[in-house]
Amino acid sequence: MNMVEAVRLVAARELKVKLRDKTFLFSTLFFLLFAFGSSVLPALFAGGPSSVAVVQASPYESKLRAAGLEVKVASDPEKVVRDGDADAAVVDKSGQPEILAMKDAPGDVVRALSVAPEVRLLDPDAVDELASFLVPFMFALVFFFTSLTFGMQIAQSVVEEKQTRMVEILVAAVPVRALLIGKVVAGGLLALAQVALIAVVTVAGAQFSDDAGTLLPLLGPAMTWFIPFFVLGFIMLAALWAAVGALVNRLEDVANAGMPVQLLVMLPFFAVIFLGDNPVAMRYLSYIPFSAPTAMPVRLFDGSAAGWEPFVSLVILAAAAFGALLGGARIYEGSLLRTNSRTSWSAAWRDRELRSM
Repeated sequence: MNMVEAVRLVAARELKVKLRDKTFLFSTLFFLLFAFGSSVLPALFAGGPSSVAVVQASPYESKLRAAGLEVKVASDPEKVVRDGDADAAVVDKSGQPEILAMKDAPGDVVRALSVAPEVRLLDPDAVDELASFLVPFMFALVFFFTSLTFGMQIAQSVVEEKQTRMVEILVAAVPVRALLIGKVVAGGLLALAQVALIAVVTVAGAQFSDDAGTLLPLLGPAMTWFIPFFVLGFIMLAALWAAVGALVNRLEDVANAGMPVQLLVMLPFFAVIFLGDNPVAMRYLSYIPFSAPTAMPVRLFDGSAAGWEPFVSLVILAAAAFGALLGGARIYEGSLLRTNSRTSWSAAWRDRELRSM
């Protein structure tokens, strides 16, 4: 049996086990509900009818009132909008109505004027505030929980095989590295399928928003780039989680032994959440392998990343994933057959080195 066949065999076995796992099914349902909610909630919480400022004796006042909008008469409608006292203003421009708004084109005002007027956004580059929070949070949350959940499951699977002595049978049948790669491939396929479902549900939910025409063009490229970043980031972390599982002999020790890997997942998650409005910090985070899978898609969503940046970041992440796979395989091989006590990272590394001599 060659390496490819061995990897395929191990991956198929892992897929059959995981597809029957209630934890996997529950987490998938949770993420689907969260993705749908994050794309629908901005529309649900958009608020009531817009308040509109007009000048005295405006020819558009009657139409706006007939549409149920709150109309305010002001000598300087634009100032009223800038001060936040009205959501929009309607002024006359060469006999045609013009809408003034700060961040978003008010759909109810546009519809009230029967003919589509020219819309001039005073802050055209701004993203809806709720969407600007939920979308980065969604990217970070999906990568955080998916990599952590599947990573822990990979580590626990390795420990269970060690406890039942099944690993000795498996090692006799397939190469040790095939076990590692097969587990990573199976976990990656399931995680990718989960992310793809989340993406489909998110796009479907965004259709309910009045701003779908402006949100989807921003969300589409970010979600498209998120897939390769997610895959490489998952491979990098999954290899480390498999090594964690090989180091211990009891399920109770997985969390303690995996603390360094958990920190590598948790710190970028909180960094992206709390530093999302800091362009300098986000630029650096988008090139650090452990934070790039979330930071770079977020920058692509808000338009702050240049066209060449995701390519460079992806190359750096690919190199880090390859290095983690090699390092994880070495630790995995050096500790997998040790069943008497917990093995340290350095001891597993040295043991593999001695075996290769």
